[in-house]
Amino acid sequence: MIAFKKYFVFLPSMNTLRVHIYTSERHLPVGLSRENFFHSPHFFALCAQTPRYKPYMLTVEQPDGTVCAQLLAVLRYRSTWLPPFIYRHCRILGEGCYADESQKGELLGMMLRQLTEHLGPWTLYFEVSNLSAKMTGYRQFRENGFFPVRWMSIHNSLHSRTPEERITPRLQRQIDAAYERGVVTDEVATDDDFRSFMRLLRQHHWLKPKRYIPAAEFFQGLHQCQDGRLYLTRYREHIIGCSAVAYSQGQAYLWYAAYRRKTYAWLHPAVLTVWHAIKDSHRRHMEHIFFMDVGLPFRKNAYREFILRFGGKPTSTYRWFRCSIGWVNSVLSWFYRD
Repeated sequence: MIAFKKYFVFLPSMNTLRVHIYTSERHLPVGLSRENFFHSPHFFALCAQTPRYKPYMLTVEQPDGTVCAQLLAVLRYRSTWLPPFIYRHCRILGEGCYADESQKGELLGMMLRQLTEHLGPWTLYFEVSNLSAKMTGYRQFRENGFFPVRWMSIHNSLHSRTPEERITPRLQRQIDAAYERGVVTDEVATDDDFRSFMRLLRQHHWLKPKRYIPAAEFFQGLHQCQDGRLYLTRYREHIIGCSAVAYSQGQAYLWYAAYRRKTYAWLHPAVLTVWHAIKDSHRRHMEHIFFMDVGLPFRKNAYREFILRFGGKPTSTYRWFRCSIGWVNSVLSWFYRD
């Protein structure tokens, strides 16, 4: 992490380092990295203001308070209808930030151990996703009771060729035809725009309970900061698509998207919504755009095949889980053994 070099020195003996957990923004230590949005004080504040969210910033610090590593975990309060059940789910996006990359494994293991001890008894399960490499932290996750589930990851390169050079002529004709009919995509600008964004997003995911949609405060905060944008795809006065994009360390992340695919099939709202996110990220000189939840690597995956139409690169990765119910975690660890 380049930004860390301004603040940190070489790590001392591991025996002198201590893990700290912060739950209040005003108590966060000085010297935290702000380069990685998903582990930054800014994202901490965003989650803190969101109902049913509670952020935990874990740091590894030297005796003088110098921060050597940081990891942001977000506790979500969730519920199910059948059966009626309220539970807590801990989510981590990426492996965190480190002053010395050679110490990443050991420091990650220290923070995972502290996190599971602190939250484990009252949290149904932990989930770690969007790691920078498939084998990142493999031993440390295993030692702390996590098991890997094979997952798919897709990203588009934006630096070597233009987005137009990566798509097929047929897809380009669909995009051009939709634009000629009057479809436009622009940023959420008014309160009415924001209400339309939230309405479509929730309607689209109503029958997709596995996809957790945060409260409106989360998206308001994301749109108001420089690290995120909300977009609406319109046809005349109708909202036919929406998306939420985050930016971190020169990369773009298509985080949430929704579209009225069946009602306006002839306008290809899904294509136009995703295409705008790609084009706008290219205009902002991002190196890549990542699609954050492509899903399990099933032989047939409609969403994966749709995203690959834009010329992206699929890769196999791991998403790590840990269930706090011992026997359930043992069964799942056996079932997903690799």
